[in-house]
Amino acid sequence: MKRCARVIGSGGYLPETIRTNEDISKLVDTSDSWIVERTGIKTRRIAGEDETAASMAEIAARQAIEMASIEAGEIDLIIVATGSPDRVYPSTGCILQHRLEIQQCVAFDVQAACSGSIFAMSIADQYIKTGAADKVLIIGSEICSRLIDWTDRGTCILFGDGAGAVLLESTDEPGILSTHIHSDGGFEDLLYCPNPQVATASAKDEKGVITMKGNEVFKVAVNTLGRIVDETLATNNLDKSDIDWLVPHQANTRIIAATARKLKMSMDQVVLTLENQGNTSSASVLLAFNEAIRDGRIKRDQIVLLEAFGAGFTWGSALIKY
Repeated sequence: MKRCARVIGSGGYLPETIRTNEDISKLVDTSDSWIVERTGIKTRRIAGEDETAASMAEIAARQAIEMASIEAGEIDLIIVATGSPDRVYPSTGCILQHRLEIQQCVAFDVQAACSGSIFAMSIADQYIKTGAADKVLIIGSEICSRLIDWTDRGTCILFGDGAGAVLLESTDEPGILSTHIHSDGGFEDLLYCPNPQVATASAKDEKGVITMKGNEVFKVAVNTLGRIVDETLATNNLDKSDIDWLVPHQANTRIIAATARKLKMSMDQVVLTLENQGNTSSASVLLAFNEAIRDGRIKRDQIVLLEAFGAGFTWGSALIKY
């Protein structure tokens, strides 16, 4: 029997605190209209002092487990995608495993910046297809607000906090049709967050905050995501019209619109959440996916393209028959 990975549950969590563009305009020289025009973002969520990547991941995970109607102990593997872990080690995956009171499973983290959840899905797909796991929990959880220099107009307007989850199960029917992941470290200086414990290059690096050359990142992202769309369609012998939904990484409406044009898709077929969430890095694709599943937009047997681009650079896609 051919083994496939199928989505059986999803979940999401957003912190209560909302930070508006007007709030940010009190910190830096900007305005609501300037931010909306360039990014599409109006508000974002900010984690509370007592919240961590693991605590948010737990809430999203329990929602996915409840939707799937399984016991947490049935999970064979936990993969957490995060660039803002609770600790350098142990992994946030291990901390989440303990919070879920699961003892007999493997747990680890994946760090691929904003592409993290796509990378995690690709890894989970391989585990299931090879028979190494039957049920895999994937989480993207980020507290980006603690990695931000709130005096840097180029980055503080973009990011928010949150966690998204999907639960995959082995099946003999098509689920994840293909995944495609790529990296190119040659662009490392265009978008990065240094480790302040080891940074020696500059005083700014010692702050441990996100640094980004926005225009350069934008250009590479648009071109790269166009290529990943072509690669995904070609692998599956599909036409653009076969895709029912695009669930993109929520970074910038202009980048998302460019990908939709590549697919000749109406924006009505694109799941957008960044207006009220901002860029939640590795959590964004799974948060958007969960929202569209739970509000009924994405239905069983529809074809969904998930894609993301992040620091590294990293980029990837997952084509799913939901």
